[in-house]
Amino acid sequence: MSLLNAPLHATIAVSDIDKAREFYEQTLGFTPDSVNPGGVFYTAGKETRFLLYPSGEAGTNKATYVGFEVPDIEAEVRDLKGRGIRFEHYEGYTNDDGIADTGPVRSAWFTDPDGNIIGVVQISG
Repeated sequence: MSLLNAPLHATIAVSDIDKAREFYEQTLGFTPDSVNPGGVFYTAGKETRFLLYPSGEAGTNKATYVGFEVPDIEAEVRDLKGRGIRFEHYEGYTNDDGIADTGPVRSAWFTDPDGNIIGVVQISG
């Protein structure tokens, strides 16, 4: 089997699976596909999945852990703010709404309860 043809999923380390599930399910709106002692799988989009799994290393990654591509970043940021999400602000990089505009790629970031950085991305062109 070639990795080029293998399905891909993101893995997100969390310290408290119940607290993480509450955030990903109640705040972000995901529904679990499967739950087992190793973690919880969710589907995003048509064929993309991600796994929340318990780990003592949760929140130690200082870069974007996972990114969700959206068609309208302003609308998505407004919606997520309405659900209580606070967006990160990077001085000289993001605007007052927390959105970075770098040409054809526009991005905004927020964190989950463990501090994992999650990106929202709009790609045009």
